[in-house]
Amino acid sequence: MARDVHLLPKAHLHLHFTGSMRPATLLELADKYGVHLPEALSGGEPPRLRATDERGWFRFQRLYDIARSCLREPEDIQRLVREAAEEDVRDGSGWLEIQVDPTSYAPRLGGLIPALEIILDAVETASRDTGLGMRVLVAANRMKHPLEARTLARLAVRYADRGVIGFGLSNDERRGFARDFDRAFAIAREGGLLAAPHGGELSGPSSVRDCLDDLGARRVGHGVRAAEDPRLLRRLAERQVTCEVCPASNVALGVYEKPEDVPLRTLYEAGVPMALGADDPLLFGSRLAAQYELAREHHDFTDAELAELARQSVRGSAAPEDVVARLLADIDAWLAAAG
Repeated sequence: MARDVHLLPKAHLHLHFTGSMRPATLLELADKYGVHLPEALSGGEPPRLRATDERGWFRFQRLYDIARSCLREPEDIQRLVREAAEEDVRDGSGWLEIQVDPTSYAPRLGGLIPALEIILDAVETASRDTGLGMRVLVAANRMKHPLEARTLARLAVRYADRGVIGFGLSNDERRGFARDFDRAFAIAREGGLLAAPHGGELSGPSSVRDCLDDLGARRVGHGVRAAEDPRLLRRLAERQVTCEVCPASNVALGVYEKPEDVPLRTLYEAGVPMALGADDPLLFGSRLAAQYELAREHHDFTDAELAELARQSVRGSAAPEDVVARLLADIDAWLAAAG
C-alpha cells in the first residue's frame, strides 16, 4: 500500500499570494465588498483556462485581478495568509515561501511600505499560530517598467530581516526581455536575497537560459521547458538550480495537454532538482499534495522517488539549517514507515 503523500514532509516554494485563496473565502469577500464574480470564479469548479495564446493569458490575468480586488483590508490579508498556511500544513508542508507583488495591494492598503508590512506581519502571525515555517518572496511584474522592479528590489532588501528571502519576476515571460530587469536582480542578490524569476513556462528553453545568464537565478519558477534542451538540463543539474515545477498549473494553462506530458521524468532523470508547487490553487483547483499524487499516478514515481522530490524541495528552499535538517530527517522517517 502506498504511503500518504499528505504526510510526506515537504517545502512549498511556488505559491502566489492571491492565488492561494480558498474559493469559499473569495465568495465571502466578494459578498462583503459587493464585487460581482464571473461564473468562472463562482461556479464551484476550477475555471477552464488556456494561456498559450494572448487571449487566454489575458483572461487568466483578468480572473486573477478580480480575485485580488476582494483583498481590501488588513484582516483580509491576515485571513488569506492564515488559511494558506493551514492548507499547507494539511498537505504536509513544513516550509512555505509565498510570492507577492506588494504594488498590487498598495493602493488599498495605504501604500507600498504599509502593504508589505501588513503582509509580513500576517506571515509572522500565521507562522506562529500554525507552526509552519513561512517567508516571503517579493516578485516584480515583467509587464511593468524595470524601474519599478528596482524600487521593489530595494524594498525587498530593506525587509530581509523581517521575512523577505527572495526576489522574483512574474507574469507573461513572452513579453520583454529578462535582461531589462538585470539591475533589479543585482540589487536583490547584493542584498543577500535569492534570485527566483519565472521562466520556461509559456516560453521555451531560451527563457530559462536568460534567467541564469541575465538574472543570476538560483531557482527558476516553472522551468519545465528546459526539458527541450539537453545541454540546458545538464547546466541546471551541474549548478543544482532548482526548478519550481507546477504540474497541475502546466496542464490547466495548456503548456502541456495532459498530466503525463509534463516532463517530470525528464528533469528528474537528468538530475535537475525540483520543488513541486501548486502555483495558484484558486484557479487551478489543486494544492501541494496533489502535485505529488500526480507524479505518482501519471509518472510512476515510487515512494522513494517522491521522498527525493520532497528532499529537493527542502534543499532548494531558503529555510534555516535547523529546519532543513529536521525536515530531511522527517522525510526519511516517512519513507521508513510501512507503506
